[in-house]
Amino acid sequence: MIGSVCGDIIGSVFEWHNVKSEDFELFGRESRFTDDTVMTVAVADKLLCCQNRQGLLYDGTAAKEYAARFRQYYSRHPHAGFGQMFSGWAKDDSLKKQRSYGNGGAMRAVPIGYAFDHLEAVLKEAQLSCFYTHHHREAVAGTKAVAGCVFLARTGGSKEEIRRFVAEKIGYSLNFTLNDIRSEYRFDSRTSYSVPPAIVAFLESDDYESAIRKAISIGGDSDTIACIAGGIAHAFYGSVPKPIYDKCMMLLDSGLKKTANEFMTRYGISV
Repeated sequence: MIGSVCGDIIGSVFEWHNVKSEDFELFGRESRFTDDTVMTVAVADKLLCCQNRQGLLYDGTAAKEYAARFRQYYSRHPHAGFGQMFSGWAKDDSLKKQRSYGNGGAMRAVPIGYAFDHLEAVLKEAQLSCFYTHHHREAVAGTKAVAGCVFLARTGGSKEEIRRFVAEKIGYSLNFTLNDIRSEYRFDSRTSYSVPPAIVAFLESDDYESAIRKAISIGGDSDTIACIAGGIAHAFYGSVPKPIYDKCMMLLDSGLKKTANEFMTRYGISV
């Protein structure tokens, strides 16, 4: 999951200052973790405390546990870049379902792909993670796509198998290249607009760093696209370059770092 955190941090500089090229400095003075990282770690925390690898918690209890973690982590990092809709939900004491089709469910889904031994369990858990914050089929589909891609990537699935899963199980068409969309691509946080390009960035990559560079070169919601592409790439390639990892760990809050490290240790994720 640290691959998604690093993608978020690298992409943070470019969210509002898009670069339509793969040739850029990975880090700058403004590099920071955003809400993507905070919520990714919140999901990891929930899985550490309340889950087993057989995936037995498929009821309302699990959905409420996610909601509690999301609010807890929001309260610790309210200025990390959260959207207005999510912030309003997080500060409300009631458990109203938000029918958001934004990419907030997908951006935090990477840990789910590590926590179970079967794809169907991963997909069910991905849906539960969206229950209160992204109760919209478009958001649920994107969240399942990310978690499922991570599961397949870490369990030896080929890029062609991952592409086929996305087409057949999720219904996304990935019949485009980044070069096809780059010049016209603009910011849009809608799940169906963010997740497919992030997956294609991974599919076109040769290693972790190239996945991040390709993801950011698209433009748009750069931190989220790089967060997703980076999470899948880490699972597939098995490592994050040490200079990137070390720099991102320096920029990460100590509490977030502790939980991320615990999750990676629990699920045997190498750096």
